[in-house]
Amino acid sequence: MGEHGHGHSHVADREADRRYLSAALVVIALFMIAEIVVGVYASSLALISDAGHMLTDAGALALALVAGRLARIPARGAYTFGLKRAEILSAQINGITLFALVCYFVVEGVRRLISPPAVAGTFVLVTALVGIVVNLVATWLISKGNRQSLNVEGAFQHILNDLYAFVATAVAGLVVLSTGWTRADALAALVVAALMAKAGYGLIRDSARVFLEAAPKGIDPRLLETEIRGVIGVVEVHELHVWEVTSGFPALSAHVLVSADQDCHERRTAVERLLRERHEIRHTTLQVDHRQDFLPTESLRSRSPEEQDGDENGSGRE
Repeated sequence: MGEHGHGHSHVADREADRRYLSAALVVIALFMIAEIVVGVYASSLALISDAGHMLTDAGALALALVAGRLARIPARGAYTFGLKRAEILSAQINGITLFALVCYFVVEGVRRLISPPAVAGTFVLVTALVGIVVNLVATWLISKGNRQSLNVEGAFQHILNDLYAFVATAVAGLVVLSTGWTRADALAALVVAALMAKAGYGLIRDSARVFLEAAPKGIDPRLLETEIRGVIGVVEVHELHVWEVTSGFPALSAHVLVSADQDCHERRTAVERLLRERHEIRHTTLQVDHRQDFLPTESLRSRSPEEQDGDENGSGRE
């Protein structure tokens, strides 16, 4: 019953994520179209270029929606886990595109510091203020989704960094209007580039951990093995592997040996309960066997030295 409930909640989360991402995409796309229209009308290359930046945000949201839909395809054929890792691939692509934008902003920012162009401060300031409102709405929508999903987090980081960009642009526009110092625009771009680099690195690092099947964050395999050994009747743990199929979907496999007087099925149930309640690991593959040469201390004390010696030499094994 517990696992069924978890699965139902996961499906509900994905459906909610789809709605929030779709709403954010609509908001971003509408502003992008309006920005292009205003940019063409005002003959402003800066506004049209910023619309191109918004296009990357819309692309990130669209990619997240497609990846989320692919992840819902049930397992079949050779894809025994379905296409759940499409979400991780989406997060990695979003991280890479953030780094691509960093390269552009750094190159363009340095070029403008060296040779600052004329900047229309009024258009920059007004557009940036409207952009802040639009991105606040989009950020709020995506923040209501499940940000434990790297797919959702990737889209969120794109929009959040765009919000930072508009804030920095608004400050730059205000400085240009009040002082005429046009290099403020370039400095704002470099600040945004630093923030984007941080966000992009985090997405690439976390998605790479999933692809390389590292242990989920917050789970230390050595401590986990110690906890399993602490279950009554468990005497050894071998071949312990713990990884994430996709974000929020940890999995574990292990070979567990229990003492000869224990019931394997009961001990497996006890280990599964430990993993589920302490670490929320519900997808487990446990091979549980008896270790025939291990008996409780009380049993050894009740047997003769000759019988104990026989066990040590292997003659007492089944």
